[in-house]
Amino acid sequence: MGIYEQLHLKTLVNALGTVTRIGGSLMPMAVRQAMMEAGEHYVEINTLHKAAGEHIAKLVGAEACCITCGAAAGLAISTAACIARDNDAHRLQLPDTTGLRNEVLVLKCHRILYDQALLLAGARFMEVGRTSGALPAQVESAISERTAAFFYASEAEPMRGSIPLEEIAPLMKEHGIPVIVDAAAELPPKANLTRFLERGADLVVFSGGKEIRGPQSSGLILGRRDLIEACDACCCPNYGVGRSMKIDKETIAGITKAVELFVARDYDEQGRIWTDMSRRMAAAIERTGKAQVRLGHPQEPGIQPVGILRVYIAPAHQTARAVHDALLTLDPQLYTDVQGGELVLNPQCLAESEIDYVITSVCDAL
Repeated sequence: MGIYEQLHLKTLVNALGTVTRIGGSLMPMAVRQAMMEAGEHYVEINTLHKAAGEHIAKLVGAEACCITCGAAAGLAISTAACIARDNDAHRLQLPDTTGLRNEVLVLKCHRILYDQALLLAGARFMEVGRTSGALPAQVESAISERTAAFFYASEAEPMRGSIPLEEIAPLMKEHGIPVIVDAAAELPPKANLTRFLERGADLVVFSGGKEIRGPQSSGLILGRRDLIEACDACCCPNYGVGRSMKIDKETIAGITKAVELFVARDYDEQGRIWTDMSRRMAAAIERTGKAQVRLGHPQEPGIQPVGILRVYIAPAHQTARAVHDALLTLDPQLYTDVQGGELVLNPQCLAESEIDYVITSVCDAL
């Protein structure tokens, strides 16, 4: 009996994506094996943490890397590092920021649900502009002696009125202010592992449990060596705000192996597989005559990678939400998304063996 059966739970079919609430992604066998091997021996955690970070940095072409227990923890630790820098007394003082630089600049249109993580380090946001956008001059005028960092949400960059990272980064660099980029789900493409750094970011945070396919409770901070060293100092098992964000030896081993596999994966071929899946699903559903079907990529800001071709379905006889809810009553449940009145199928987490089930289920629900 498997653990889910033992707990009287049913598994599901994921046509939604690498979202946290349904488990992120599935780890390859080699990742699970690395975690099992790590669990068979004791090791000094700080030494392992540093060695694995150096290994990952070399693999991806970054200056340095800090492994965290998820992207949210990565944002909190990055913020703590930007506030405390290399000052141990300041690090241990957090989240009390009395007498410290604790303001994080952010474009108002870049405020997202996940940015609460930065507040865990004791930061407070200084919003720039309006939800409709901001100007570089407004950003510069918001800088003060209290400014510790600039937060940039990659998912919000396409929004009207946003300022490109290439314009923000040089401005911050002039004032010695680090730029933290939340790129949790911005993979694929693989090039994004270093693209934000090349565009001027100082620290970039990725989830390890999405397309990297590592443990869901893992994440990466890539960036400047001095700031990564400050991040390492803020991490468990060291004392401070990161103590509660424990990263264990098994997770460190798992994400290290997952990154090795990720950088070696052929994403040209994987892209062709995803595209073929989407085209087959779209063609079969369109033949029913029960919906208007199109293929496309996300146009609105969001946390899912935009490069994966998706199926957009506008039901003829009921709402997309009604179809979505009906699919959740199946056994196994079929998870999909609803955007702008359309049902959306994302092939990213689907196995080839599940495609027929998705087609049949959606056609019946229409």
